[in-house]
Amino acid sequence: MSDRTNTATVRFLRGFASRWLLFAVIVVLWEIATRLAQSVYFPPPTEIVATAAELWFTGPASQLFLTDTVYGDILPSLARVLGGWALAVIVGVALGTALGRSATGMDYVGALFAFFRSVPPPTLIPVFLVLFGATTTMQVVTIVFGALWPIVLNTVDGVRSVGSLQQETARSFRTPRHYWIGMVVLPAALPKIFAGLRLALSIALILMVVSELVGAINGVGYQLIFAQRQFEFPNMWAWIALLGVLGYGLNALLLRVEKRVLRWQPARNTQQATAGV
Repeated sequence: MSDRTNTATVRFLRGFASRWLLFAVIVVLWEIATRLAQSVYFPPPTEIVATAAELWFTGPASQLFLTDTVYGDILPSLARVLGGWALAVIVGVALGTALGRSATGMDYVGALFAFFRSVPPPTLIPVFLVLFGATTTMQVVTIVFGALWPIVLNTVDGVRSVGSLQQETARSFRTPRHYWIGMVVLPAALPKIFAGLRLALSIALILMVVSELVGAINGVGYQLIFAQRQFEFPNMWAWIALLGVLGYGLNALLLRVEKRVLRWQPARNTQQATAGV
């Protein structure tokens, strides 16, 4: 038992060092370089951390020491990201499953999808502003439009990867369609679906910021551009750092969910054991 504990500890320390050692070195070099340069545009990381703490963690105890900025800007932005991403997941998985199981569906809509997927979502913000106004709906629609395509296309590929043996087995047992889709097709497609979900989550975070730069009255993007226009560069960098933390945290959370959902896959378990996960 002690050998297993020691092995697990060594793996944890090795994984921790491989993930964070380079990051720590970069931060130290950044600190030294900015201290030497003395540029107003590039404050040291220690100043950015101090500014972030003052911006977000100096509230009253009744608010869990969180400031009004957290409740008025960060939480609404998170709601837009997760709401838009969730809508894209629902629509994308349903549409991708239907198209993937259809023999000719992609023949009809493939070119249309390629066209819309090639349009950068930020260029449609003026259109969405006309349709929905400078509202949360406009921001969520922008996120959904950009995050939808990787989910749809990865779901189509995943659904089509179901083997012929599985299909013939289901036909021979006269498996009901809803059972076949829910218990065979979607589980087999989950690895590719999760790949699309991770890509869509990154896109959703980017589009949240972009959509809040135009006509918004709150949010991370709004505060970021406001700090830049006011030449408050430590504040600006604090918001940029927050976006990095949010992106890393959301991706890590989704990876943990993916690991738990796909733990039944022998190939995946073998890869994780080899990598020391």
